[in-house]
Amino acid sequence: MSVTRGEEPPEAACPLLTTVAIVASCGAFAVIGALQALYGPAIPALREEYGISPAVAGLSLSAHFVGALLGVLIFHALRGRLNNRVLLGGSYVLMAAGSAAFAFSPSWIPALAGTFVIGLGFGGIDYGLNQLFAVGFGHRSTAMLNLLNGHFGVGAIAGPALIGRLGAENYRGIFLGIGVLSLLILLTLGGVAAREPAPAPAEGTAAGGARVMPIIAAFIGIYVLHVAIETGVGGWEPTHLEAVGYGAATAATATSAYWAAMTVGRFVVAPLSLRWSAPSILIVCCAGMAGFLLLATVPALAPYAYFGVGLMIAPIFPTCLPWLSRAVPGVAAAGAYVIAASMIGGVAFPPLLGGAIDTMEVKTVPLVLFVLAVVCGVLSLWLRRNAPDPDGLPDPRGAGRPEAATTP
Repeated sequence: MSVTRGEEPPEAACPLLTTVAIVASCGAFAVIGALQALYGPAIPALREEYGISPAVAGLSLSAHFVGALLGVLIFHALRGRLNNRVLLGGSYVLMAAGSAAFAFSPSWIPALAGTFVIGLGFGGIDYGLNQLFAVGFGHRSTAMLNLLNGHFGVGAIAGPALIGRLGAENYRGIFLGIGVLSLLILLTLGGVAAREPAPAPAEGTAAGGARVMPIIAAFIGIYVLHVAIETGVGGWEPTHLEAVGYGAATAATATSAYWAAMTVGRFVVAPLSLRWSAPSILIVCCAGMAGFLLLATVPALAPYAYFGVGLMIAPIFPTCLPWLSRAVPGVAAAGAYVIAASMIGGVAFPPLLGGAIDTMEVKTVPLVLFVLAVVCGVLSLWLRRNAPDPDGLPDPRGAGRPEAATTP
């Protein structure tokens, strides 16, 4: 449906989320960011509490991610039968119940089951809110998704800081508090539209064409590879920096700065996305990742280069999702595919990368990740040519509205 000057665009006339719901959604992403980041700092207390090894304690994060992946798939499977409020409400309740189970568990196996239930709710919230933001704001969706996912980073920074301040031995109370916050967000679900209008393929999009599956496959490739680079840097940056002569404290500080850059980058790109198309942002980010990873091979520049890598990775996830929705509007499962792929990448690539590095020296880490960044760049160039995104740009005639917006 076209929008002419003087008319309100569909997203303004019938928003999918009220202002209160938007604020609550950002708060929810801060909550899930904190939850994901709490497991690592809590491991010493878990080991002491349950008498388990570090590897067994680490299963808490694995169970969380398995639950999150299933949560995405279940949420998507139920979208046609249940409305957004029911699905999001169920996800918040699952996250609260899992947090309570983890906090009050008398032994390790029930605690592990609690992290799995947390993951189920986490996946539903991650997918459900990302999908609503991807289709609910027209040309502003990229900016709003960067804002939403930026709050995930805020939570990921705040969670470990809270553990550090209160002590790992108080992890039970922290997880319980997270559960209470999840329940409080339930009160804002009245501001979420029960259902979003069914998307109709717009003229000029790839929907219905022979290239739909290759386009989805290219987006999945970008999601898997950029998450592989993200987790690869996060996991191996300290080891690499120590291998090239930096002390453990400097390496740890540089790694914290890298994760902070992931948050800063999303907030910085949010306003820029109102003037630059998604394909342009993606290509710049892929080129930037590759360039900074090459700079990371120079020991004197490595800590600063990794910070740059974090800035470049940050916008990719929230920038590609609305572009994907516009490129294949008739494929409702596309968003679920790429979000699930990002989670699989986060679980599968760290051991694969570790195996590859075992056959080489640690100093080659930036070069291995550079190759992945180059592949991301090639895929981004292919997508710019085969899945253009004209509706992602603001109207250059003024008013800041899209020239041809489709009803989300």
